[in-house]
Amino acid sequence: MTTDLCARNNVVISGRGAQPMLFAHGFGCDQNMWRFIAPAFEEDYRTILFDYVGSGKSDWSAYDRQRYATLEGYARDVREICAELDLRDIVFVAHSVSCMVGVLAAIQEPERFARLILIGPSPRYINEGDYHGGFERADIEGLLDMMERNYLGWASFLTPVIMKNPDRPELAGELEASFCSTDPEIARRFAEATFFADNRADLPRVRVPSLVLQCSDDAIAPVAVGEYTSRHLPESTLRVLEATGHCPHLSHPEETVRAMKEYLATRSPAGG
Repeated sequence: MTTDLCARNNVVISGRGAQPMLFAHGFGCDQNMWRFIAPAFEEDYRTILFDYVGSGKSDWSAYDRQRYATLEGYARDVREICAELDLRDIVFVAHSVSCMVGVLAAIQEPERFARLILIGPSPRYINEGDYHGGFERADIEGLLDMMERNYLGWASFLTPVIMKNPDRPELAGELEASFCSTDPEIARRFAEATFFADNRADLPRVRVPSLVLQCSDDAIAPVAVGEYTSRHLPESTLRVLEATGHCPHLSHPEETVRAMKEYLATRSPAGG
C-alpha cells in the first residue's frame, strides 16, 4: 500500500538525517519548486517531497472532486503520507496555501509534528471587516471567472504579479509554465478551495511551534497577513524577509534557507 500511495503523490525521499522534513508545494506548483531549498537540508534531515493529487507527477486518476473541494482534502493527503511512512517529529515546510493545509494536519495529528515553517501563509485572502486579507471578494470572483474563460491568459496575467522580481522574467515564466501544465478544471477547483477558505479560527488551535516567513512585498499575502498569522498562532516566530514576491524559495533561496536554518537552530518553546 505504501508503494501505491507513494506513486499517487509522487513521493520522493532523500537526505541522510533521521528527522523528517516534509515539503508541501503551493497552488499550481509541484515539488520541483523546492529544488533550491531541499538539498540544503539533506545532510541533517530525511527530506520528503510530494505532489498533491492533481499536481505535478501525481496520479491524476486519483483526483476526487468532492474530496478536494476544500483544503481538508489536501490535508488528508498530507496525513496519509505521514501515516504510510510512519513519520514523527516532522518539520513541515509549506508554501502559500499549503501553510493552512499544514495547520489543519497539525491540529488533527499534533503528535506527528515538531515544527511548522510557513512561507507566505494566509488564513483568509478576502478582506472582511477589520481583517485585511489583500483581496475584495469581487477581485477573487473576477480572477476565477477569468480562469474559466481564458486559463492561459489568466496564467500569463497573474504569474508576474505573484512572482514580482521583474528583472528576472524567467521566474514568472517558470511559474506560468507550471500553472499551464495543470488541468484547468482541477486548477480552478483548487483556486476556489484556496481563495474562499477561512482558516482564521484554526490558528489558535495549533499546538506546534511555527515560523512564519513573510516577504517584504507580497501581492498575494501582504505583510499585515503574515503579522496576523503569527500573532494568532501560539508559539510562533515571525521573520520578514528582504525578498519580494510570493515565492522566495525560488526567487531568494539563499535568504530563505538561512532564515529556516537560524530558526531550526533555536530551541523551540515546546522543546523541539
